[in-house]
Amino acid sequence: MPSEARSPRLAVLIDADNASAKIVDGLFEEIAKIGEASVRRIYGDFSSPRSRPWADTLARYAIVPQQQFAYTSGKNASDITLVIDAMDLLHSGRFDGFCLVSSDSDFTRLAARIREQGIDVFGFGEQKTPESFRQACRRFIYTENLRGGASSSKDAAPAARSLMPIRAATEIIEKVIGQIESEDGWVELGVVGTQLTNLVSDFDPRTYGCRKLSDLVRKSGAFEIGEQAKGGSMRIRVKTAEGSQPKPKAPRGHRDAAAKA
Repeated sequence: MPSEARSPRLAVLIDADNASAKIVDGLFEEIAKIGEASVRRIYGDFSSPRSRPWADTLARYAIVPQQQFAYTSGKNASDITLVIDAMDLLHSGRFDGFCLVSSDSDFTRLAARIREQGIDVFGFGEQKTPESFRQACRRFIYTENLRGGASSSKDAAPAARSLMPIRAATEIIEKVIGQIESEDGWVELGVVGTQLTNLVSDFDPRTYGCRKLSDLVRKSGAFEIGEQAKGGSMRIRVKTAEGSQPKPKAPRGHRDAAAKA
């Protein structure tokens, strides 16, 4: 019998010094949407009060602790060990992706190096995480959106407090729509979502207090919403001034010819 398609194998590496144990439920729910967490390791000095809250969660999620004693003040042996393990796992060729859980920009080069090898990197960190690390990842998820775990489930209500105003998301979505080929301004929401992920690694509707992209589009009030005749897929376009119509985009060939004229 043919074997069932296997979920992408993921290596989950957690920096205990720069991640809160309060996110653990939401973290692994989010990772399960991406693939199978085949390796689960956490790095820190678990004799320290700072890392101790993680100790209660390790068995529940089968996370393997990598104890690193802080022998010298100011030197982070945990970060070095995490990087060494990540490179060993990368060169094993057994993984389809890496999940780096940290808000530390020191892992920017590690994320970039893994992606150079053609392997996806998914970052998880607080909103304060430097842009360099966020953009080095294929996707970056704010851990503020993961607290409570159940908030990411299908039937849960949107977060009570958004991390950013909806108008900030509206500007990004409008930019993406402007990059997509369309004769009449209408574009499929799924195509917009894919392009958003490619353009902005940390784009997430939950950051704006919405569970899904469709909820965010509706809540913004900045877009017209329609349905495709086939498949029922949602389409959207930017709202224009009352009584005017969006200016159709000329086919690419016509625009190229105009540019050369």
